[in-house]
Amino acid sequence: MNLKLKLLVACLFIFLSSQAQQAKTSPIEKANNNPNTKVGRPKLVIGMVVDQMRWDYLYRYYERYGTGGFKRILNEGFSAENTLIPYTPSQTACGHATIYTGTVPAIHGIIANSWFDPQLGKDVYCVEDKSVQTVGSTSSKGLMSTKNLLVTTLADELKMATNFKSKVISVSLKDRGSILPGGHTANGSYWYDDQTGNFISSTFYMKELPTWVQSFNSQKWPNQYFSKNWTPLYPLSTYTQSTADDKPYERPFANIKTSSFPHNFSSFVDKNFGMITSMPYGNTMTLDFAKAAIPAEKLGMGTETDFLAVSLSSTDYIGHQFGPNSIEVEDTYLRLDKDLADFFTYLDKTIGKGNYLFFLSADHGATHAPGFSTENRMPGGGLQFRNYRTELEELILKDFNLKGTISSVSNNQIILNHAVLNEAKIDATTFKKYIINYILKQPGILNAVDIQNLQAATMPAELKERIAKGYHPRRSGDIYIILDAGWYPSTSPGTGHGAWNPYDTHIPALFMGWGIKPGKTNKKYYMSDIAPTVSALLRIQEPSGSIGNVILEALK
Repeated sequence: MNLKLKLLVACLFIFLSSQAQQAKTSPIEKANNNPNTKVGRPKLVIGMVVDQMRWDYLYRYYERYGTGGFKRILNEGFSAENTLIPYTPSQTACGHATIYTGTVPAIHGIIANSWFDPQLGKDVYCVEDKSVQTVGSTSSKGLMSTKNLLVTTLADELKMATNFKSKVISVSLKDRGSILPGGHTANGSYWYDDQTGNFISSTFYMKELPTWVQSFNSQKWPNQYFSKNWTPLYPLSTYTQSTADDKPYERPFANIKTSSFPHNFSSFVDKNFGMITSMPYGNTMTLDFAKAAIPAEKLGMGTETDFLAVSLSSTDYIGHQFGPNSIEVEDTYLRLDKDLADFFTYLDKTIGKGNYLFFLSADHGATHAPGFSTENRMPGGGLQFRNYRTELEELILKDFNLKGTISSVSNNQIILNHAVLNEAKIDATTFKKYIINYILKQPGILNAVDIQNLQAATMPAELKERIAKGYHPRRSGDIYIILDAGWYPSTSPGTGHGAWNPYDTHIPALFMGWGIKPGKTNKKYYMSDIAPTVSALLRIQEPSGSIGNVILEALK
């Protein structure tokens, strides 16, 4: 071989080796090796929570989804298929808080949507704050902030990592669905005021609504959607993954005798703005608001990474009303799939494909409607805790000659009035055993335990751990009640959530875009692992109470 040929072969070898090395280098490494880049990060992070989305909805309707929505996330992104909620009860507020803080109610303090505070002696709403005022309305719907959240969020940590140069915007129909993800330092958190039909905020964030929010509100989107009514996206005969259209265990809309399609909303124009939450268009409107925020707030267009938190609430309202097996729920997810495809197309055009990091999860799942379970010969039913409480208090009056010993029954817990017990010189442990013995005799009850003596209870360690992670000593109760599988604490039509069981706690955990390696894993992960994973991708400190683990398989 002559010298020229040897040199040519050597050059070709060096070139191919260089190309191979570049192919192995991840986008994160490339960005960090770029002398013009301070830290490799995406332009924008979008966190999305689909309220009440059970994990199985990803595949139950998969064949009916288009290519640009859920299928795109599953095919281009990463799915942690076996992601669970690590605590109980599973509710909206604690779910949102856990996703964005990487910790559990025992640490972040949001133990439920609302709770009875034994120290204050009153009920507390998760994001209530009477020290602030509503912005954008004269109603009291804006008296909200992160006051009750005891730790930082992903968004807070991103802002601190950039010396507060990053911008954070959050939006949801529900106040708690916007406020908790946005964190303590959000530039703007917005939620829906059902009295005015507008998105509002509070003085915790701003003195007045930005011009772009006022402009969005001026278009009266709820009225526009009401006039469309709600008819199925496709012929009813094609909804083969659902039960028949009209079932007695579905809850009809007010003043309507049937729960079947079509659902007429035109009568709500300028009258009942809250009804938008029970339409799939509520999700559409929320995503339209999120899209409007991007250019108006210049999200993803500056020198630092920005954060957009979006929570879609209509899936929850519709799921409560009709149940997981209804045509309404199927139609809602088929419509959401189209909305997601449109949202991703918008992100591709404005931020650029590959320039944003997107993740999606759910705050909780949903129990089958008790009537559905009964109809199909499966375990399940409905019960009323208030009936048990009435009977129990009558027994306490008879056996102890005491009134007012129970302060509250909520969130699967009984909260005792210890002042009354102390005055009567009744041992609290003995009194709790008395109540537990009563509860265990009732139908639909799997177990009841003294939370402060949890380790002595005879039950699987997994259940003990979930109760412990949901317990906050200043905000939780004395006795925790665990329902039998398939049971729900209500006898009215529709369904809900709050249990430890997989139907309530097996949720999607999806990642797509910047720094994400396509694929999936069936390894067990938890909701609290989402924030540490995003923190690792962004190279920022985990939130201050984080106890989760990084989902390493998702990272390039």
